[in-house]
Amino acid sequence: MQTFAHITAIVMTVLTAASMVYCLLVLVAVWSYRRHARRSQWLPVFVPPVSILKPVKGFDEGMYEAFRSHCLQEYPSEYELLFGAGSTDDPAVAAVERLMAEFPERAIRLVICPERLGTNGKVSNLIQMMTDAEGGARHEFLLINDSDIRVSPKYLDLVMRQFAAPNKKPVGMVTALYRGRTASWTFGAVFEALGISTDFIAGVLMARLVEGGIHFGLGSTLAVRREALQGAGGLEALVDQLGDDYEMGARIAAAGYSIQLASEVVETSVPAYSFKDFLSHQLRWARTVRDSRRWGYAGLIFTHTLPLAAANVVASGASFWSIWLLGLAFFLRLGTAVQVGAGVLGDRQVLRDLWLLPLRDAIGFLVWVWSFAGNTIVWRGEQFVLKGGRLEKAGWTGNREQGTGSRD
Repeated sequence: MQTFAHITAIVMTVLTAASMVYCLLVLVAVWSYRRHARRSQWLPVFVPPVSILKPVKGFDEGMYEAFRSHCLQEYPSEYELLFGAGSTDDPAVAAVERLMAEFPERAIRLVICPERLGTNGKVSNLIQMMTDAEGGARHEFLLINDSDIRVSPKYLDLVMRQFAAPNKKPVGMVTALYRGRTASWTFGAVFEALGISTDFIAGVLMARLVEGGIHFGLGSTLAVRREALQGAGGLEALVDQLGDDYEMGARIAAAGYSIQLASEVVETSVPAYSFKDFLSHQLRWARTVRDSRRWGYAGLIFTHTLPLAAANVVASGASFWSIWLLGLAFFLRLGTAVQVGAGVLGDRQVLRDLWLLPLRDAIGFLVWVWSFAGNTIVWRGEQFVLKGGRLEKAGWTGNREQGTGSRD
């Protein structure tokens, strides 16, 4: 028994030390991204006509302001805005019509997408928007983002110039980091936003550092060349995928194109999740990532610095060294959270909610463990089974989960 306890203490100490190395590498990844962002200022201007596609379902607080931000672009070339709704009864339709009335000078169209072409309703809408009878998406460059994404007036300019970045491979996609903005203070919403800014985006930056670039997409921004999308199998190949944004980027990268990360950071609105909604959403997100990046997801154990350090104190019988490691891990974790959340993303809420980080990390670790226990997820009130990245409908649940954001 003593031998087992000794081995457990050694294993936990090694895991804690490895997770602290991860924190240090995140700081290197932050430095690398900031260097990339500074260099992006000197890229040549590239302003081709763009079709912006926004599938919508339902209407959440802050969505109209997100719509408006796309009409206020300081972009010298032509761009059009296409919104795709499943029916004329969708609450988002009225918001789109209001937008068209407010900005008559903009090329804005509403496309009704009545067909369900697969289990992923968002991709189903996108396919119908592309082939709409009024001409569909007219331009060679397409930009897809979620309905709640709010952007700066320089968004299109900063995203599109990445297509002119020097690279050994042609640039097929540009994606962007994002921060979460809570409309109202609930524990579920705050934990969600804190996780985005201090955990998820840290992982994205780390992947960029370790893998020598980005090889996937983020739903906050999917700007693509039409030829790259078609070369990767088109939208039709994604109609049963839950992680369609990730998968689109992965397929474009596999088709021989490079993916660039824009210097623009966009903003997504986080609904007022109850704690139960938050856990359900986190579990769905976790199982989606697990299904997309199996080995990488198992390696996420090293990202749970504070839970591992706390477990090490227990396993080591509260030894001096374990307590010392816990203190060091605490300050390293705070440092990475501030550098990524406040430094890279400009998320001022991170500093306000930093006191909740240890609790949020503990919950995140439990969700990570729990995610290995099954393959079922709940998405917009429907229950699905994940099989090899594909969705298979399993049944219907009574409650519709809130939100139409980039993590939906």
